[in-house]
Amino acid sequence: MAAITRLINRTTSSSFSYLARRSFTHAPQRVDPKDRNVQWVFLGCPGVGKGTYATRLCNLLRVPHIATGDLVRHELSSKGPLSQQLSEIVNQGKLVSDEIIINLLKARLAAGEAKGESGFILDGFPRTINQAEILEGVTDIDLVVNLKLEEEILLEKCLGRRMCSECGGNFNVASINMKGENGRPGTVMPPLLPPAHCMSKLITRADDTEAVVKERLRIYNETSKPVEEFYRSRGKLLEFDLPGGIPESWPKLLHALDLDDYEEKQSAAA
Repeated sequence: MAAITRLINRTTSSSFSYLARRSFTHAPQRVDPKDRNVQWVFLGCPGVGKGTYATRLCNLLRVPHIATGDLVRHELSSKGPLSQQLSEIVNQGKLVSDEIIINLLKARLAAGEAKGESGFILDGFPRTINQAEILEGVTDIDLVVNLKLEEEILLEKCLGRRMCSECGGNFNVASINMKGENGRPGTVMPPLLPPAHCMSKLITRADDTEAVVKERLRIYNETSKPVEEFYRSRGKLLEFDLPGGIPESWPKLLHALDLDDYEEKQSAAA
């Protein structure tokens, strides 16, 4: 875990300055790996791949992946004390309140601590300044990774999403090949196609239309800027421009997080 403790003091090399822009105005408190594991947040527009990269890092660092949407769905299916209230909110198309989300998160963190979990990666939370301020009173956040893609690419990715109506698998039929311009590199993302037996069973989410996706992106950009500034002012924001698909982006994300050799060492120790 020594690579993680070096994260705060390491200076990004010039070759990766476009990919990762560190907003450390003052150094965050370093994490002693003897005390606990990392406590990170992943931010980014809908469709950018927060869940994909957060899950990979959680597997690598052996910390739980916590997505608030999953917490809500789990509570709804558990018939717990909040399930009826949540069911009414969801059925009416309303937003779940910050108070409920925070209470679910507190319960999840407490349950994890009781089981001996150390550290976590939060996926897509907080989304507003109010949530970020409340979260500060709940737990310490070491680093906030903000994944970024051009809006044109995000739109293509969201419109290319497909799900198998039989097995429930998620795929993407979009083949993205954007040429570089004005000093920016091009972006290539091959489609994530299903196996042959799923191809005829693919369906599109009802809300994955161009108008709806554009509105989701507009709302996210409007609310995310203050959250980014909140963590930037605390010296905890790492902005990472995804250069392509997973094969190209993953090693560069590890480099930006100073985890280049960590994956190799984990594999060797296994």
